[in-house]
Amino acid sequence: MEDTIRFDGRILFLSDDPAIVRRQLAGESLARVEAGRLRDNVSTDEITPVTVMLTYDERLGRYPYVGFKAGNEMPIGEHDVRRGGFQVTVAGKRYGKGSSRESSPLAELSAGIRLIVAESFERIYQQNCDNIGILTTTDFSVLDRIAAGEPIPITEFLKGRDALTQQIIRSGGLLAFSKFADWPAPATDSHDEANADDRPARTLVEKIMARRLHPSTPGLAHGDGVFLRADWRFSHDYFTGMCAHLMHRAFGEPAALHDPARIIAFQDHLVLAGQSVPHVRQGLLPGVANLTRGHRDFVTRYPVLAHGERAARGGPAGDGGQGGGGADGVDGADGVDGADGICHALMAERYALPGQIVIGTDSHTPHAGALGCLAFGAGATDVANSWVTGYVRCKVPETLRVEIDGELPAGVTAKDVVLHLLRLDAIRGGEAIGVVFEYAGSAVRAMSIDERATLTNMVAELGGFTGIVAPDEKTVAFLKTRRGVDITLEPWMTSDEGARYRDVIRVDARSLTPMLARPGDPGNGVALAELASPVAIDIAYGGSCTAGKRDDFDAYHAVLAWGVANGLRVADGRRLFLQFGTMDVRAYCEAQGYLATFEAVGATLIMPGCGACANCGPGQSTSADQVTISAINRNFPGRSGPGSVWLASPYTVAASALAGRIASFEELKAAAAVAD
Repeated sequence: MEDTIRFDGRILFLSDDPAIVRRQLAGESLARVEAGRLRDNVSTDEITPVTVMLTYDERLGRYPYVGFKAGNEMPIGEHDVRRGGFQVTVAGKRYGKGSSRESSPLAELSAGIRLIVAESFERIYQQNCDNIGILTTTDFSVLDRIAAGEPIPITEFLKGRDALTQQIIRSGGLLAFSKFADWPAPATDSHDEANADDRPARTLVEKIMARRLHPSTPGLAHGDGVFLRADWRFSHDYFTGMCAHLMHRAFGEPAALHDPARIIAFQDHLVLAGQSVPHVRQGLLPGVANLTRGHRDFVTRYPVLAHGERAARGGPAGDGGQGGGGADGVDGADGVDGADGICHALMAERYALPGQIVIGTDSHTPHAGALGCLAFGAGATDVANSWVTGYVRCKVPETLRVEIDGELPAGVTAKDVVLHLLRLDAIRGGEAIGVVFEYAGSAVRAMSIDERATLTNMVAELGGFTGIVAPDEKTVAFLKTRRGVDITLEPWMTSDEGARYRDVIRVDARSLTPMLARPGDPGNGVALAELASPVAIDIAYGGSCTAGKRDDFDAYHAVLAWGVANGLRVADGRRLFLQFGTMDVRAYCEAQGYLATFEAVGATLIMPGCGACANCGPGQSTSADQVTISAINRNFPGRSGPGSVWLASPYTVAASALAGRIASFEELKAAAAVAD
């Protein structure tokens, strides 16, 4: 990249005021003081909604910010950014939060954006920008210099960045850097224990990283950029084609994959598109087919592991899972009935082991951290690079220890714990961006692996790098009973006494109650008991990688079986959707006798897939006035359709379906006791 950069295009301020945004689109150039309050928490769902992520190349330049919400409006349409001649985007705190989709910065770059200025950035989003050649800064003083026509030295965009990242930015992106870097064959574990007495105390994540460091890396200093040998590298159907496209463009065709038996391609995000209202009504299925074709071409061409879609077996919706069903006139007659499972759940059920490193093209990859491994999301460029080199880039993170002690009250789950953490001022303010969430304490030790996975999965919403729980006897038992794998816990598989933490958050589990997140952001936390007035619901949705596990279905069933015993069904005019996270979960539910209960209350059962959580399957809202109570992990605008989405635990979702309004299971039982 050149030593100085001149920005000749316009500056787009993502204001909280839609009128100010429209003025800029109409051709008016504004100064910072005229832009008013900037939007915080602009998510990748708003930069590129899932319904426009149907290509993986420069055609994405039509779409940046079409889902951006200012006030109650979405003022930016297709082609507006490119036609407006914008080169710089300006926003507030936590820009690019949410999904790890590299489609977002690629759409911005393809529309002409060369620089993003924001008060703070989410980790994956900023790294994706670095990888593809978009510059980022938190220094707002560059705006006046750009407006004055001043060329800006590249060094302005290297401030505060680690040495490796500086090299990548100067190279114009990761793959340009990687083509000329040294990639020795990854070595076996350097157990890192020979000189344990001579090194500082380390956290578990730091120990895992030390065992997988690129041989040329001198050490582990917080904030340093490093390359790590990855044990598992996976992609899913939204991004496999993009990863392959980027890999081939950089390394040629066919590319020489490193250890393809440790690369996994999952079909899970798009498998229910034929039952998705917007995808059918808006004619988006050809675009879905384009992404699916890219995924299948890669799987066919290279000897990688693959989990694919499942052929439909027929049968009506709600019959115990034999059809998946349609939604609001979409009949789902595409011959597909879900997938083997959602990638994150399958990684825990089939592949990840304590002490390993797992990367995937999805921000919820930390799910597997429940097993005591280092699992984190990466962009398409990072994953493409890892396919060839065996290594993945990251920054050595600080660790935030979250100690949860005491016994959780009845009806309070790991999901309620996360929603409590999300409403803390420090988390909402972005102070935990890029850190490891190390969960500990008596309440965590008492949790099942499924519940621990909810804690680590939703580190994506907390803004962290990853989440981890040190492996223990529950981990050993999980791997034995679920996978038939025998492991021995090694002494190093825990944080050292005296390890350095950025901070410690202490939570008294006994003080927690059922939690919600109001529509618009997972950080809009509120205790259910604090609702000022009843909130009627139209849709209750249980599923996703976060809430489609065995323990989650135990919770759904506990509530719904109580409902059957008390003469209750899903409330009139409401719908309850329950989606299995994997086929193993469905088999478990069948063996436990749960399916008859689900049928008795009138639930619609859906086969595995990301579905409504990714706005791509049954359970979506179809109009802005609909209200959903959902056990998924995020509720950004448009995430599960145009309606409002409240987040809650599996217990609360099932109880709300029976009540027809947001209600806790304990509240339902108390009301029934009074009635008796």
